[in-house]
Amino acid sequence: MRDTLVLVGLPLLAVLALPAAFAGGGTRRWFGGRAESQRAEAQAAKDDAAAAFYELDTAQRDLRISIETIAAVDSSPAARRAVTDFETFGRRIDEASHQYIGAVDAHDLDRDDLEASAAARARTELTAAKDELGRVKRELDRFAEGLGPLLGKAETQLARLAPAVERARQALLAATNALDAARGSGLRADDLASRLAALGPELTRLNEGAGRHGVPQTLERAERVTREAEAVRAEAERLPERAAEIGHRLTSLRTRAQALTTRTGQVDPVLSELRRRFTAACWQDLQQVPAQAAESVRQAERKLAEAQTARDEQRWPDATALLSTVRALLNSTDEAVSAAGDRLRQLNAVQKDPQQEIERTRFAVRDAQRLAMAGRSTPDPRHARPLDEAVARLERAIATLEGRHPDYWHFLTETEAVRQTVAEVVSHIREERGAGN
Repeated sequence: MRDTLVLVGLPLLAVLALPAAFAGGGTRRWFGGRAESQRAEAQAAKDDAAAAFYELDTAQRDLRISIETIAAVDSSPAARRAVTDFETFGRRIDEASHQYIGAVDAHDLDRDDLEASAAARARTELTAAKDELGRVKRELDRFAEGLGPLLGKAETQLARLAPAVERARQALLAATNALDAARGSGLRADDLASRLAALGPELTRLNEGAGRHGVPQTLERAERVTREAEAVRAEAERLPERAAEIGHRLTSLRTRAQALTTRTGQVDPVLSELRRRFTAACWQDLQQVPAQAAESVRQAERKLAEAQTARDEQRWPDATALLSTVRALLNSTDEAVSAAGDRLRQLNAVQKDPQQEIERTRFAVRDAQRLAMAGRSTPDPRHARPLDEAVARLERAIATLEGRHPDYWHFLTETEAVRQTVAEVVSHIREERGAGN
């Protein structure tokens, strides 16, 4: 074909002046327009097939990067199915590529003696190869479009990876600095040091990278290291304050225990007065208060000593737990010691003027009765019955005040029980009416 182009390019007289140039060997015979036309069409089909082959190969390479991204990040069934489907496409692409390469190898379009029929066959086979390459390319494009959500998720995780790892490194550095500062102030912080040391192997794995440990696992590890390192940092920074707080609590609870010891000694005179002026039912349940209070205070003092030892040894969790125990012991002791004095005051008040307690209770009953009748001609039996029983119970309690030695404590507990019953009825009425509205 190059010879033909040379001839066409020469002036006509020059061509006529070369009669012997086409008689010898090494030249191609001139077959005329049809053969050259078929050759040109076959060559065009070959070029089109080559372009389709290149486009399919490029698309496959680009999609392989996407698939590798998804596989590195996502282990879900959908991601595994995408990898499998891509492998299936790989076989389809190989078949189409072999068809194309076979068609190219089967036909030498540069042969001097290429016949029109051979060129036509080449064009047909190359066109079929191009069509198959295009068909596979379109299917591959549709497959790639369907990977959008998976690829977006994978790329998002990859975008998070480097910042997450860097945050973990910075958190570890901050925790180390905070721990060094705490130790510089004379605090050992051995438990925090142990927790920080345990994160060392995790930092090594982070530095080894996601290529070795996987993107999801590396992200999870980075976030966990960040959380734990930040917790160590926060505790290390608070450690001096915590030590001071524990010292203050030790002093405060020790002072409180001493005060309770003094108050416990005052319970016996109160009990003596209760015994002298009131019936046994009014004070029998308080008989053990002095002994129990004294034992509770001694137990609290022992726990305080243990807490002081834990504080000196910088066992902060142990010291905190022991101080909580001490506080609970002192609270219960305080309540028991206060109960004797409160009992005497209540009994003195009701002995002097029981009518005040009676009127207080009757007012609560009447108020509940008015609420039960509001908007009704007759009360609901569910409300009337407990209120009637409360009235009867109050009258029985009042009757116990008659006689030479009234049981004032029984009277007080009964009136309190009546008021509690009335309060429950009122609560039920309001709940029902609220629901109705």
